[in-house]
Amino acid sequence: MADVTDCVFRQIIAKYGKPDVSWTEFVSADGLAHPKVREKLLIDLKFSKKEHPIVAQIFGSNPDNIQKASALCQKLGFDGVDINMGCPVKKVLNQNSCSALIRTPELAKEIILAAKRGAGDIPVSVKTRIGFNKMEIDTWIPSLLEAEPAILTVHLRTVKEMSKVGAHWETMKEIVNIRDRMKKETLIIGNGDVLDLEDGKRKCAEYGCDGVMLGRAIFGNPWLFSKRSPLKFYTSEGSTQYSGKGAGMENFKGRSFIEKKLKVLVEHTKLFEKLLGKHKNFAIMKKHYKAYANGFEGAKELRVKLMETKNAKEVGEIINDFLKQI
Repeated sequence: MADVTDCVFRQIIAKYGKPDVSWTEFVSADGLAHPKVREKLLIDLKFSKKEHPIVAQIFGSNPDNIQKASALCQKLGFDGVDINMGCPVKKVLNQNSCSALIRTPELAKEIILAAKRGAGDIPVSVKTRIGFNKMEIDTWIPSLLEAEPAILTVHLRTVKEMSKVGAHWETMKEIVNIRDRMKKETLIIGNGDVLDLEDGKRKCAEYGCDGVMLGRAIFGNPWLFSKRSPLKFYTSEGSTQYSGKGAGMENFKGRSFIEKKLKVLVEHTKLFEKLLGKHKNFAIMKKHYKAYANGFEGAKELRVKLMETKNAKEVGEIINDFLKQI
């Protein structure tokens, strides 16, 4: 997720509920392949030891540059390289990158093979969708599997659908069947509308995939991947509810619930300013504030104030004042 899964966000998640594996935000392979541009992009590939295993996510349509970028990622110490073939944003589609590659399956295969040459002994994975304007599982998925990526993560919507409709989990069984019929060892990961770990386990059991990837569910809930997660998010008719139990967390509600979330918000902000303040716009943090400051009385008013902040000091003062009033 661009401007979301930066090193600061991942370090916060690793501290409160470390997932099995993390992905970086996606980075242009064309940029990484050129020394003059590379220096500006390396901040997007910054990571700490506590984040392992971590996969570098790249995108592009030039196989040579994909190979060079993959080699760089291997040299930087990543545990894997992931090729984004699923982003539906028009800006990257115009570069014939990401989900535009669904329209050019032969080029997509060439890109995977190039990444494998560059990555050396670390695995190469792919994330994609089930089609462009319509479902193309029977043609697109086999084409990718022919190149034998280590993992194929499938966001279960078409490019045209963006995230405007529910994920088509009913298609996962066929995707797994295609892999099995082709006798490939590629692991299949499902993505889309996974609420939490329990929901992910249910989906794996029901649809036969090897794992799930969670994205939007992590917003505002750094405990999501913790087995003792004090928060679980369930969305119904546009509203968000909070529940959950864990060791010492039976009464994790009311002021305790609010204080826990907002203290992490401040911690997140301070770490962003420390590690990325010289490189990225502070406004990036504000999408996180919308998630942290949500689901409790006074949250809307708090968000309005946080949207006006310019630094961690201002954020800390606003949160402290809010907590004194509840």
